[in-house]
Amino acid sequence: MPVVPVNGIRLHYEDTGSGEPVVMIQGTGGSHRAWQLHQVPALTAAGYRVITLDNRGIPPTSECADGFTMQDMAGDVAGLIEYLDLAPCRVVGTSMGAFVAQELALARPELVGQAVLMATRGRTDVLRRELTATEIALHDSGMSLPPRYAAVLRAVKYLSPSTLNDDRAMADWLDLFELSPAAGPGQRAQMDISKLSNRLQDYRGIEVPCHVIAFADDLVTPPHLGREVANAIPGATYEVIADCGHYGYLEDPGAVNKSIVEFFALRRP
Repeated sequence: MPVVPVNGIRLHYEDTGSGEPVVMIQGTGGSHRAWQLHQVPALTAAGYRVITLDNRGIPPTSECADGFTMQDMAGDVAGLIEYLDLAPCRVVGTSMGAFVAQELALARPELVGQAVLMATRGRTDVLRRELTATEIALHDSGMSLPPRYAAVLRAVKYLSPSTLNDDRAMADWLDLFELSPAAGPGQRAQMDISKLSNRLQDYRGIEVPCHVIAFADDLVTPPHLGREVANAIPGATYEVIADCGHYGYLEDPGAVNKSIVEFFALRRP
């Protein structure tokens, strides 16, 4: 279990395959293992070396329960890239991980050759602000929802109608969600990162080639918010993948992996 000291914390990562490196950044509460289901096998088969990491807040990486900033998280990824001598490398992020990738590309462009930004946005609208605030309030209240009820809410929030209406698939998803661990103190600190200020004007300064992937049925970061990011970043490309919610990289990994690999093939870092 490689754990390295970077940016003032201990950061856990996994390193798989050989070839040009790709660093993958998960969203709020996400483990590096989520990438290993579909994206790591596809990218290693395509000839890439894939580095997945657990963001600060997610053990065995330092939990940093007292809180941290987006800049801290971007600094963690920068530190890992420098520690492993990967620069310039490709970076893939989803949701909060995409926010981190955007900030990394802006602040440290010499480290990033290409960036894929999935399920992303560059500002917080009214609904997303209230969604984040209410989830923080529920966590801070100390109340726990019945596990099956919490699983159903998570399914409705993160999955597409295509998956929700598939009885066989839903039985598996609900069982998986019900067994997921409750949010710990580090994940609570990650929730604050979702209070994203309007960064669209700043993203006009990103010079790294970027590809934005949106999911057509995403309630958390809907396609029009991803389109805003693509419009802000000079030269960015944009794709919407149908019949997918916020967990589109798990719902239709074939389409997602194809989009990533094809973008990577356009240019060497």
